Amino acid sequence: MTAQARKKTTRRTMPAVWRLRRHEKPYRERGIALLAGVDEVGVGPLAGPVVAAAVIMPPDSAIRGVDDSKKVLKRELRRELAERIRAEAVAVGIGVAGPREIDRVNVYRATIAAMSRAVRRLDPGPDLLLVDARTVPGLAVPQEARVKGDAYFYQIACASLVAKDFRDTLMTRLDRRYPGYGFARHVGYGTPQHLEALHRLGPCWIHRRGYRDVMAELQGDLAELWGEKPVEASE
Repeated sequence: MTAQARKKTTRRTMPAVWRLRRHEKPYRERGIALLAGVDEVGVGPLAGPVVAAAVIMPPDSAIRGVDDSKKVLKRELRRELAERIRAEAVAVGIGVAGPREIDRVNVYRATIAAMSRAVRRLDPGPDLLLVDARTVPGLAVPQEARVKGDAYFYQIACASLVAKDFRDTLMTRLDRRYPGYGFARHVGYGTPQHLEALHRLGPCWIHRRGYRDVMAELQGDLAELWGEKPVEASE
């Protein structure tokens, strides 16, 4: 086997946790002990809140199985990893923006608010904050935006898993409060089953009124006009 082939094999078999930790090595070499990551889940669903989590993991933490939550497909495994993260973490903060706030300020601003709340709940506060794809305005802590950060940095991947597990658990509880929609299964995303239930039952309190599929049920036939081209006025 050539050296290049061995290198490719090593890259394929390297556990994700070591790849994630390797990208944080420069920060550790700079003496940053309280390195935090923050991430959010729930921007796309038709119902439920946006949830953000911020975590500070110890420098020697290496929980096998940690990866971007979108790659950890089994809910039971996400739950197990989230529990281990919370047990090992120096600090964990959760921030939530509910459906009415999303309707009022739009989902982007609500997401930023949830991320800010999560970071402000960290105790102790971080020396540096790594943020997935953006920065969070209004925070005193130094921060860096990292594109696809949940796929490259251990702290952000841990935050992603904690946020996903928290939101999944919340949506399962809301499924009992608002039965018939299937929130425990699809956690608010616009699956065919969810859209059928939405049409049959109408929106409930946790649906986001500003989202098109929800608005269609509120507006009735008027929703068909949203895709219409403007009609030129006749002289």
